[in-house]
Amino acid sequence: MTSYERFRRMFDHQEADRVPIIDGPWGATIERWQREGMPKDVSYVDYFDLDRVAGIGVDISPRYPSAVVEQTEEYVVSTTPWGVTLKNWKHIASTPDFISHTIVDRDSWAQAKERMTPADDRIPWEHLKAHYRSWRESGCWIQAGLFFGFDVMHSWVVGTERLLVAMAEDPEWCLDMFNTCLDLNLALLDRVWEAGYHFDSITWCDDMGYKYHTFFSLKTYRELLKPVQRRAIEWAHAKGVKAELHSCGNIMPFVPDLVEIGLDGLNPLEVKAGMDPVGLKREFGDRLLLHGGINAVLWDDFEALEAEMRRVVPILKERGGYIFSSDHSVPSSVSLENFGKIVALAKELGSYA
Repeated sequence: MTSYERFRRMFDHQEADRVPIIDGPWGATIERWQREGMPKDVSYVDYFDLDRVAGIGVDISPRYPSAVVEQTEEYVVSTTPWGVTLKNWKHIASTPDFISHTIVDRDSWAQAKERMTPADDRIPWEHLKAHYRSWRESGCWIQAGLFFGFDVMHSWVVGTERLLVAMAEDPEWCLDMFNTCLDLNLALLDRVWEAGYHFDSITWCDDMGYKYHTFFSLKTYRELLKPVQRRAIEWAHAKGVKAELHSCGNIMPFVPDLVEIGLDGLNPLEVKAGMDPVGLKREFGDRLLLHGGINAVLWDDFEALEAEMRRVVPILKERGGYIFSSDHSVPSSVSLENFGKIVALAKELGSYA
């Protein structure tokens, strides 16, 4: 079977030859694997024969100037099209250090919003022309990315504390940011779709939880985020494509509402934060595709990980509806050899033969 066929059957809650197997190693993990023998000119997807996923993204930013402010052997400080100054470490698996933000209140948001208008040059037409046909011919699953919601706005746009306070004190501002981003995103993807570049799913990142807790109450979720997420899902379903959410942390209280608004898939099911993939499978497995749920804390201890995989994968793959991956990304503590063993075991346990 092709990757497209596997993904389609999983989203339709049907069995395939095996579950799809994908993952996202950190840059530092790739560097380690290359030191341990993986050729630099070969992608890890090809090297380990993982499933093929292609992405379509569009630019909805205010297009503030991007520039490198400082660079050393260890890190890069740069500015982004969203007006954020951040520090990225080159050889360490970590999130960026967010130094400053341009959008900090209603006035600065209004200035940014004026710059966020639909335009054809926000779409990577040349990339699509060069690759779309080969994606389809090789059986890739094609997903289109969205950029809206709590997570991307707090980290990449306005700052965490600032957004959390605004959600309590100025919810209308938050709703305007969430809806403006989604509106522009969908307008551009409509142009992509109308040009004949069709995709199989939409996906977006909205980390609404952390270890053992959500960032905000269920009431706040229902008032500020659920209506916007519902619009994204309904837009996807009107085109006959699936909708998948990536939300780190423990968001167990939100899952019934996500299922109620028609979400098709949920990732990464972060066990180390308190998510319960097996419990989710038993309660929602006939309606919600589960993607991930393999505790990344165990990935540098193959014996412990093998025991966990043998415990959960046979349950999660029942009647389809499962994609194998870590519960976030592959840490740099995982060797090339061990990742190969993990993939082989996933193919064994994920088989429907």
